[in-house]
Amino acid sequence: MNKKRFGFFTPSGTIAAALTVLIVIGVGWLRGGILFNPGPLNAKTGTPLGGVSSHAELTSLCSSCHTAFWDPDRMSDRCVNCHTDIAAQLKDPASVHGVFDATRPGLNCRTCHSEHKGAHAPMTNAVNMEFPHEALGYALTTHLRKSDGTPFSCEDCHGLTYTAKYDQAICRTCHQQIKPDYMQAHLMAYGENCLGCHDGVDTYGHAYNHDRVVFRLTGKHAGLDCGQCHSGARNIAGFKATSQTCYSCHARNDAHHGQLGTDCASCHSAAGWLPATFDHNLSGFKLTGKHVSVPCAVCHVNALFKGTPTDCYSCHAKDDKHKGQFGTACEACHTPDGWSPPTFDHSKFPLAGGHANLACNRCHRNAVFTGLSTACAACHADPPFHAGLFAGTPCNTCHNTLAWTPATYNGQHPAGCGEHNCINHEGASCRDCHTVNLMTATCLKCHNSNNPGDGGED
Repeated sequence: MNKKRFGFFTPSGTIAAALTVLIVIGVGWLRGGILFNPGPLNAKTGTPLGGVSSHAELTSLCSSCHTAFWDPDRMSDRCVNCHTDIAAQLKDPASVHGVFDATRPGLNCRTCHSEHKGAHAPMTNAVNMEFPHEALGYALTTHLRKSDGTPFSCEDCHGLTYTAKYDQAICRTCHQQIKPDYMQAHLMAYGENCLGCHDGVDTYGHAYNHDRVVFRLTGKHAGLDCGQCHSGARNIAGFKATSQTCYSCHARNDAHHGQLGTDCASCHSAAGWLPATFDHNLSGFKLTGKHVSVPCAVCHVNALFKGTPTDCYSCHAKDDKHKGQFGTACEACHTPDGWSPPTFDHSKFPLAGGHANLACNRCHRNAVFTGLSTACAACHADPPFHAGLFAGTPCNTCHNTLAWTPATYNGQHPAGCGEHNCINHEGASCRDCHTVNLMTATCLKCHNSNNPGDGGED
């Protein structure tokens, strides 16, 4: 009985199959893998690398790029063996290829660079690749579309070189076409290093929120142009280095000429220079009494603040009614509440009795205060009634400050009373006998002629 067999397992079939495999392998070996070539390589010439000037020259050496599955190398390794400049970029995180390598792990050269598309086909195609532009310090958030609404392409800024760095003149060229006047002023204020401040998301753009920093824009600061405070800044570091002290900007406006120091905020606010709120209690001269309402310029003449004298006489010499006779220490008698009532210590000549309520000028005539005699007779002249009998005798021998009468003469009677002495006149007032003056006495007021000792009886 005949057995069925597969036709290709006949001796002739097996030999034909083996020869076919050998022919294919031989041709592939001899013709550089032409059987697996999907198309011609790029023929664009450039700087010779690895002995060739274009990929098209590698058609007979597929193994220059392609590796066997058992080979530890990969195609990307073969790429950088020739493209040593790319190998260097992969180690530089600021380069295009370095950014990809650092932010897109697992990518290989073929992601963007394809081959076998034809002798003149482009070898770079990154249209569908989401390039991490922000990793280079400049995001594309505000550069997705041009001013005419069309999308940006890489070539618009980088040309055909696709390098990470490019000529910033491109920034100026585009923006001057949009806002020429603004750009002219902007370039004059901040220079031509656009990337020194701009990051593509307008972090420090015209809509920057100043509330994010310690120095908030309030009051009259709110409407200022950035350059008025950040003068000379050419990059973010320069903006951040701007002094936040008032005086750094307002020294030229200092009406005090530095005499009150540099802490403007101790008196003024961002709302304006006036009204000022200087706390005079922080100085060595506190404002009390009538000084509180005195305008600054009355004491600080010609805007002189630092070193202004704090003694009374420096301001009030013109008001001195004593004409300097009491010296210059006004505060010895007066207070900031007013010139009157004075509080002079009159202890050297106590003011008692009738002296207590006298006006100063009753004793200090013609505004003479110093050198006055404290003797009673200096003010109180010897009255005619005394007839000169008490010349040289102090007034207070008989009188006191309460009043002239009653007087209390305590001395020996200056004259006898005829055949009588004065022992019986104890307690009598001088005027009881001396009704006219001290030179005459009227005994008969008390005694009649018949009985001189009758005690005044008729």
